[in-house]
Amino acid sequence: MQNQIVECIANYSEARRPQVIDAISQAIREVPGVLLLDRHSDLDHNRTVLTFVGPPGAIEDAAFRSIERAAGLINLDEHRGEHPRIGAADVVPFVPISGVSMQDCVEIARRLGKRVGEQLGIPVYLYEEAATRPERQNLENIRRGQYEALKVEMVTAPERQPDYGPTCVGTAGATVIGARQPLIAFNAYLTTDDVAIARKISQAIRFSSGGLRYVKALGLLVDGRAQVSMNLTNFHGTPVERVVEMVRREAARYGVSIHHTELVGLIPQEALTQAARWYLQLDGFEMEQILEKRLASALAESEMSAERSSFLEALAAATPTPGGGSAAAYSAACGAALVEMVARLTIGRKKYADVQEAMQTCLERAGSLRLGLTADIERDAAAFNAVLSAMRLPQDTPEQQITRQRTLDQATLGAARVPLEVAEKSVEVLDLALQVVRLGNVNAISDGATGGALARAGLTGAGYNVRINLAGLADPAPGAVLLIRLKELEKRAEALEQELRTVFQERGGFSF
Repeated sequence: MQNQIVECIANYSEARRPQVIDAISQAIREVPGVLLLDRHSDLDHNRTVLTFVGPPGAIEDAAFRSIERAAGLINLDEHRGEHPRIGAADVVPFVPISGVSMQDCVEIARRLGKRVGEQLGIPVYLYEEAATRPERQNLENIRRGQYEALKVEMVTAPERQPDYGPTCVGTAGATVIGARQPLIAFNAYLTTDDVAIARKISQAIRFSSGGLRYVKALGLLVDGRAQVSMNLTNFHGTPVERVVEMVRREAARYGVSIHHTELVGLIPQEALTQAARWYLQLDGFEMEQILEKRLASALAESEMSAERSSFLEALAAATPTPGGGSAAAYSAACGAALVEMVARLTIGRKKYADVQEAMQTCLERAGSLRLGLTADIERDAAAFNAVLSAMRLPQDTPEQQITRQRTLDQATLGAARVPLEVAEKSVEVLDLALQVVRLGNVNAISDGATGGALARAGLTGAGYNVRINLAGLADPAPGAVLLIRLKELEKRAEALEQELRTVFQERGGFSF
């Protein structure tokens, strides 16, 4: 199965005390499964960016620990630097990399924000995709006036109230937490120390003052040179090379040029490839022509094939787990993947411009369901193994018999709950399959319908497992509610399946 990887690019208001950054970095490294990929400190900005990756739970814990460590070591009352800031841990965004959706990152951001506010007593604002208010999607709006203004306005202005935490600011300031697409932090140094020129160029290129879409820019003095400091929030919409050329043209107006540029943190390979294609005029160039890219794809495909084969071999083995419950989850996960496929084949096509938002919602929800169902493959096996363990408990005395039966009933009820959750998710996938068949790319509706069929199979298989486990309870009463819910799901699935068949016939232009 595809690994779940989330990237966090956290910004801390410190660069001049390496021991402080060492301590924050160590807090991140202490979390199992998290890798610290990059550390970038700017002395003039007095700001450090740490880039780390890991699975969702681990990355959330690492971010919390880093915020906690930063709050204890950085005093905003004493902090001075060129870069705007409101907190010791200033900005903590999460970016989906592999096996996770944007919605997953939004949920991580909101959970972390609540935890930081409650446990650390730090005001938290949510931004970008995680924002709770439209005006807070833009980081600049939240950071207006910086730490010094926020100390006053949080108390006096209702619109400055945080999403989580106290309504007053301590020496750790406030923290902005969110979820976003990959961002490129990119700086251009000019052949002058006149910061006024950098500010004029920044005003010309940034979107908020009439410049390029997806570009944020500031003019600063760094290392004795005027610097155009930029955040490129969507390199597909506004490529790096277009930004560089506009900075170059604007600089020429003032008789200066670009001395050099720099990256802060990491950059997607596609952005560099896109720039190379433009500058080298490689119009027919494809990403798969890159040797390393082709090799990575081949290795990944080989690993996925081996993983699928391994699961099927385990399923075929003469062992009780994985069994039918795991197979049901696997089937529904395949259905969710097909829903994602149809949504992706629809998004971005002019013919389907009016359903873009609906398809994006389907894509994100199906992705989240696929990940949940993938986890349920292992959860179902673990739940049944707990039943087997309970069966092996001693029963030589009346006390042991009572303990064994109580433990067995609890484990059996747990083994019924997991497939019921699979059933819930399967019906959600079936509903999404209906939506992509109704609205999605007509050339892919058979894939959407197949996704619905696999989700329906997942529900059927999960239902068998719920019933067999509930039948094993000594007291059927606790399982009655689960059985009622299962029947509700099956009734809804019947209606969805019939509607899907009808829509499929209508759009496909044939009859069964």
